[in-house]
Amino acid sequence: MDMAKDLRGRKALPARPLRLAAATATAGLLLTLTACQDDGADRADDGRASIVAPGRPGEKSRTLTPEQAARAKPDDSPNAADHSYVQRMIEHHRQALTMSALAPERAAADPVKRLAERISAAQKPEIGAMQKWLALHPAPAAGSGTTAPVPAPAPAPAPGHAHDHGSMPGMATEQQLGELSDARGADFDRLFLKLMTAHHEGALTMAGEALAGGNNPAVEEMANEVVATQSAEIHRMRAMG
Repeated sequence: MDMAKDLRGRKALPARPLRLAAATATAGLLLTLTACQDDGADRADDGRASIVAPGRPGEKSRTLTPEQAARAKPDDSPNAADHSYVQRMIEHHRQALTMSALAPERAAADPVKRLAERISAAQKPEIGAMQKWLALHPAPAAGSGTTAPVPAPAPAPAPGHAHDHGSMPGMATEQQLGELSDARGADFDRLFLKLMTAHHEGALTMAGEALAGGNNPAVEEMANEVVATQSAEIHRMRAMG
């Protein structure tokens, strides 16, 4: 009540009413925080600092020790879906680089060449980020509780000689890559857009699986980046086709 009267009184002043009211409110907040600290409300019974954990809707907050707060933290360690996504997406990206490397000498339309450049510029760093993630989070060795070392990254396959990864959605077959390598001009442009659109759609499927079944925030971030980037490129390719 006193604060309300004070604020109403200050509004009637002719000079700097808002600034003065804000200063008064800030001073009151600082006094409140100091009082909370002085009366020990944010410390455990043994004098150690404590953490206030907000309760769910309708529930009261809880005061936790740092050890209790650490145990209550959600487990975001990578699971099988995270490892599968990263390992498979590296190979998926490598094929996109193989296809894009054909465009400078074979494509007829400049927009197709620029698209291939953008795909290469985006996916090369993404491969590097995923390889670093695998180095930090080796997948468990099959049939054991230990982790297997991450093998050295294999070089990207030469055009027309990529392995056939039929289990990954959107991957072009060796025959399709051979046809793309042999095509020139407008024929190359049409086939490139067709195969790359399907390739991107497959990447979206894989990213969706990772977002649904994964557990690691870094993998979630990578999958969201794939969704954002490749969704936009799919729209662009459909407009070009």
